[in-house]
Amino acid sequence: MANPVNKRFYTKINLLSLFFLSYPLVANSYNPDYNIAISCGSLKNTSGLDHRIWVGDSIDNSKIFSFIEPKTKNLSFNTKPISTYTNILYTTARVSHSNFTYSISTITTSPVFIRLHFYPSSYQNFDPSNALFSVQVNNNLTLLKNFNPLLWLDHVDDVTPIIKEYCIQIKPNEKLNITFIPNNINHSNPCYAFVNGIEVVSMPQFLYYSAPDYHFNYLTLNSNEYQIHSDSALEMVYRVNVGQNQVPTNQDTGMFRNWEADYPLYLEKQYPQSLSSDFGERVNYSLNTNPNYTAPEDVYRTSRSYGMDSTEDYNVTWNFEVDSTFTYMVRLHFCEYDYHIRIAGDRVFQIFINDTLAEETADVILWAGGRLIPVHKDYAVSMYSQEGNSKIERVNLSIKLQRLPKSMSYVFTNYHEVILNGIEIFKISDTNYSLAGSNRKSIILNPKQQFLPSEKSKKSILVVVVVVVSCFLLASVIGMIVFVRRRRRFESHPEMEESTRRIKKEGSSTLPSHLCRYFTIAEIKAATNNFDEIFIIGVGGFGNVYKGYIDGVTPVAIKRLKPGSQQGVNEFMNEIELLSQLRHIHLVSLIGYCNDGVEMILVYDFMQRGTLREYLYGSDNERLTWKQRLEILLGAARGLHYLHTGAKHSIIHRDVKSTNILLDEKWVAKVSDFGLSKAGPTGMAMTHVSTVVKGSIGYLDPEYYLRQRLTLKSDVYSFGVVLLEVLCARPPLVRSSEKKKASLVIWFQRCYKQGLIVEELVDPFIKDSITSESLKCYCQMVLSCLHDDGNQRMSMSDVVGALEFALQLVTTEEDSKFGWTKEKEKSEQRLLPHFTSEDGSDVFTSSSDDYGSQTSKVSTISTSTEGQPMLSATVFSEIGNPKAR
Repeated sequence: MANPVNKRFYTKINLLSLFFLSYPLVANSYNPDYNIAISCGSLKNTSGLDHRIWVGDSIDNSKIFSFIEPKTKNLSFNTKPISTYTNILYTTARVSHSNFTYSISTITTSPVFIRLHFYPSSYQNFDPSNALFSVQVNNNLTLLKNFNPLLWLDHVDDVTPIIKEYCIQIKPNEKLNITFIPNNINHSNPCYAFVNGIEVVSMPQFLYYSAPDYHFNYLTLNSNEYQIHSDSALEMVYRVNVGQNQVPTNQDTGMFRNWEADYPLYLEKQYPQSLSSDFGERVNYSLNTNPNYTAPEDVYRTSRSYGMDSTEDYNVTWNFEVDSTFTYMVRLHFCEYDYHIRIAGDRVFQIFINDTLAEETADVILWAGGRLIPVHKDYAVSMYSQEGNSKIERVNLSIKLQRLPKSMSYVFTNYHEVILNGIEIFKISDTNYSLAGSNRKSIILNPKQQFLPSEKSKKSILVVVVVVVSCFLLASVIGMIVFVRRRRRFESHPEMEESTRRIKKEGSSTLPSHLCRYFTIAEIKAATNNFDEIFIIGVGGFGNVYKGYIDGVTPVAIKRLKPGSQQGVNEFMNEIELLSQLRHIHLVSLIGYCNDGVEMILVYDFMQRGTLREYLYGSDNERLTWKQRLEILLGAARGLHYLHTGAKHSIIHRDVKSTNILLDEKWVAKVSDFGLSKAGPTGMAMTHVSTVVKGSIGYLDPEYYLRQRLTLKSDVYSFGVVLLEVLCARPPLVRSSEKKKASLVIWFQRCYKQGLIVEELVDPFIKDSITSESLKCYCQMVLSCLHDDGNQRMSMSDVVGALEFALQLVTTEEDSKFGWTKEKEKSEQRLLPHFTSEDGSDVFTSSSDDYGSQTSKVSTISTSTEGQPMLSATVFSEIGNPKAR
């Protein structure tokens, strides 16, 4: 029952419709006894898209909830985001550097939903990257810890709300206190907490919590005795409508739940005929043991299946990223509405959850008792990283449907089919009564947050550095002596050297040690002083990168997969198989590898000068001249061109970015990190490779992202982003910038299209050294690389030619300050080749005699009939007006 005090208050102020369900456009199956929605930071009540009134927290609602904060100088305040969202809820926020609490009046109904709404935008002078905080309920349940909403965005180009939903039990006559706690790790520039909206909505007693006589399977322990007790809290991590579009909050069964679409975010592959839509019949709840509020009817009237006529054998698979070290309740929703399926046994299939057989003979008709009757099945599964390594924070939870194997002939089924209508996944609180997991991405603090060491700490650091360097030099001398002595022994006993080689070879029989050196883990530890942190020169998704000395003398870069992790095994194997067979002046060379137990390690040539990005922004390194930048880009382009055309099979890098272009001591560029690379399309009929989207945000080819079709031109797009990075000296994405400038690509294309002065985007350090002619040439090349239609982009061969021409322009401009000479014009005429693009139009010409050394080319760009820049046979004379096709 509803709280009588609240009811009297609502009646007294005539606001019953503000806090109770304002019936949506669809009939509700459940009317919550308690329903309050708070618009944080708002000075007035507002009407939401869910047909509810959201109460402003800056007006007097003391009988419903109270706002509590300590009496400090850092009081909270209401503010508005710099960029606005269409939903009025996200136009205000409550922000504070100190703790603050929303105390909800006594709630007699239990359990309840708690939903927290976050819009990760900039608020006045608050950088969204500094939003780092925890959320607790009644000082005993932790919902979030070190949470940064910015890191939960699916698409960084568009800031969208992040909604966290929880189910908790309230003790009788207890208030609900929700406290936001900033993580003040740096008092000189403290972090802050914020929230845009809070919902508290009651739910049926046994919707997700288990009734006394209800048990379900615990797959991890092969037990069917699992229950969700009232002393547990739940976090809804995924709620998916399988086979159809999203079911929004105002079309739920009265509890304002949102049901996402399963494709393309979670469904691994959408097969032909796998989408089943409803047949126009209504779902039958009269014979159903499950209440009609369990899920909306729209969920049960659509599904995924094989398709009756499918002959291909595959699994229908959904993948969900979750926190490790937690137990999850997985709820699968079914409703058999296909008119072919009428009796038990007509459709029998298998269900695997996290690769564990959950149902050997799943039969929806048998479970439900007939057609058009909804039913759900619950399962518990504990998620741990491989080898029990708790440092792996995010792992994959998969749900797979499989047709009944032919070997199970004893089970008769008329249709070798599968079906699933909906998925819900809930995290269950751990023994510490916490639901806090990791952020989706690692937190990178704003540069302003970096700690400035005191004079005392500076002296301590200096002493430590001197000691470490001294020890390192001593170790190097000893290593040199050992190396010389071993070499002499091997020279006098060649059979000993052969024996040592054989031992290294046999360290891993599955990897190509005959193409590169196999290192023992002892050798790797010796090279890195047992993985001493002082030798770390980089950190990536794969793991730490160390500088080491092989055999005591040869400097190398050692990339170590996080021990025990299975998430990078494919990348590890892929990189060895590719790089051990590829050799090119502009590709980083693989020296060897170590595969010893849980250790997977790659050893490369050491690149003295680090990454290209370090010389563009984000470091104290000296900036590169325009000519240096072109030379580095040309080298990287030649390396990629070799991958595309020079190897035995074309190879798509799939992760081209400025941090994967390394520089040696002579400033020679080398492409690195081939863990995501794939073999390109083969044969005349094959134009692309269908694959799950992988790569780096900001560099992804939009055509690849939307259609999951990977082509050689996907690398060209990513390289086009690098070209822009080099020109503008800023990252591809800057979330803290105003929305129109957040994406470098979109900003550049908009400026170009609208005829604005592109020079404003150019890095001031090189601005004076680029002539208008050079800039036109370069911009046209960038626009061609970034074309939405992959067929209209240049090939890497064309990019090489265009960069050679751009570099030749710089050389000529250095020779003559007064423009082109007649002799130069003649040389350009001789260099001008002819090329036909994939769609048959004249675009560009390029020829080469060797992948490391190519003849110069001249390329020019004009405007196509659609307004998109194209290369033509005239010298970069006019800048076109590009438009998306």
